[in-house]
Amino acid sequence: MTRRIRSLAALLLPLALAAPALAESRSERRAAQMSAWVEAGAPQDCILLSRIRETRVLSDQVIDFVMDNGQVFRNTLPAKCPQLGFQESFGYRTSINQLCNVDIITVIIPGIGPNTGASCGLGRFTPMKPAETAQRN
Repeated sequence: MTRRIRSLAALLLPLALAAPALAESRSERRAAQMSAWVEAGAPQDCILLSRIRETRVLSDQVIDFVMDNGQVFRNTLPAKCPQLGFQESFGYRTSINQLCNVDIITVIIPGIGPNTGASCGLGRFTPMKPAETAQRN
């Protein structure tokens, strides 16, 4: 029994030591993603659902929507959405082919069965461009 506990401890120790580094690298990656883009125009109320290629959750309050043509729209929620930044996944329901600033997202928590977290309102969608492009102009 003691041998098993020691073996388990030996296996878990590297994971425990690596956890702060993993969290730091995640926050550093998100900070780099946030600063890599600057505003490129006036915010919009809605974006077309059919054009969303991917989403990137940058924090509990910021989501980048990458469109099928590569354009990025940043949505800064009016308030922090608990666990959004940690889970990095969310769902939404809408009756039209648009996602708008009046819509609600719900944090999805992975696990057995449909687990959901907080539901939060979206903000407006701000078009973004790479910061390098902005510095050249």
